[in-house]
Amino acid sequence: MGLISNGSTIFDNGSMASGFGGSLVFLSKQTASASSTINFTSGIDSTYKEYLFTFNNIHASANSSLGFKASSDGGSSYGIATTTTAFMAEESETSNDPFLGYRTSEDHAQSTGLIRIGESYGTDNDQSGSGYMHLFNPSSTTFVKHFIAQNHSSHPFDYTDNAFKAGYINTTSSINAIQFAMTSGNIDAGDICLYGIA
Repeated sequence: MGLISNGSTIFDNGSMASGFGGSLVFLSKQTASASSTINFTSGIDSTYKEYLFTFNNIHASANSSLGFKASSDGGSSYGIATTTTAFMAEESETSNDPFLGYRTSEDHAQSTGLIRIGESYGTDNDQSGSGYMHLFNPSSTTFVKHFIAQNHSSHPFDYTDNAFKAGYINTTSSINAIQFAMTSGNIDAGDICLYGIA
């Protein structure tokens, strides 16, 4: 039985309306506990043309940034060449010091390393980061694999830090696993969920 509000379907057969023209189908959830990496090695296949990862209260063990690597061999190896671009918005808790702009330092050109999608996570007890990443048509054997991400974090120097990232994983092979990690230290706590968009 579905849940309908004001003529709009909210839930139906275990799926939730996404607002992106389809419905979100929950696939899996991983909870960090001083984790060096969080790996999604199943659930990413030809079932859906779009996948959504959500990040909820990711707490870092060191002042660092959240990133990902892709795999085409089920997670046996990670690090497919990826090209990205980025812009960010920031504001300080203590002063009127806003920033909005393109960050060349956050660009990646055919990088096989960790692709940063969330910036400057602080380690204070009340600091964390949350956001999402969309991965488009990862099973295509014709096109590169596009992604867009938005992540918000509590900066180590008490800034609000909103990072917008986008790019493509430069392969025509199917992508079937994604690894998340911090640029330094561990993911101390937080949840990462994977959804298919039907």
